[in-house]
Amino acid sequence: MSVRIAPSILSADFAALGTAIAAVEAGGADLIHVDVMDGHFVPNLTIGPPVTKALHRVAQVPLDVHLMITDPDRYIDAFVDAGAAMLSVHIETTPHLHRTLSYIRDKGVQAGVVLNPSTPVSALEEVAEAVDFTLVMTVNPGFGGQTFIPGSEAKIERLRHLLDAAGNLAPIEVDGGVDCSNAARIVNAGAEILVAGAAIFQTPDPAASVRALRAASDTAGVNLASEKG
Repeated sequence: MSVRIAPSILSADFAALGTAIAAVEAGGADLIHVDVMDGHFVPNLTIGPPVTKALHRVAQVPLDVHLMITDPDRYIDAFVDAGAAMLSVHIETTPHLHRTLSYIRDKGVQAGVVLNPSTPVSALEEVAEAVDFTLVMTVNPGFGGQTFIPGSEAKIERLRHLLDAAGNLAPIEVDGGVDCSNAARIVNAGAEILVAGAAIFQTPDPAASVRALRAASDTAGVNLASEKG
């Protein structure tokens, strides 16, 4: 399994986003994670389609856009037009989830579903076959730099079992408190995409931090074998 690294620009210098993106791309980032917050569903405001479009102009890797907003259906077209390659919506804000996922996919964009920490994996049961990827929040969304919620690995494992039972190989993305100290455990639990903000952008060398996070995730199988031994 090849793990993908998705640096979150939420923790980058908003006055120099182009430079920040170039730095993590130099370190081998696979995706750029774009957190869209409306100050209503989550207690913070970030960016919208115009900034996302500007990011798309400079990014050499796909944009992974995470809509932490109320009524995401109203804004799907705008973010697709802005250049999103992956677009995820929260199950907590999307009452007609199957229809929303189908609409995103019909636009030629990968459709994902996000689970907040308190939302059970079982909530995805009826759409498990329809997702292109899932995103597990391992902090309560709204702000960067938070600490990984202990025990979240078990939730990732349950989600992997649910997707496998549905015959869906969709990758699991994990966002929240991800760093070199827990990357291997998260990957061992079933994650294939690691979102990291502070662990990358709030360091002296973001490119080196991307490489370090990848190296840490690459030890997943080794660490698991050591624990069993």
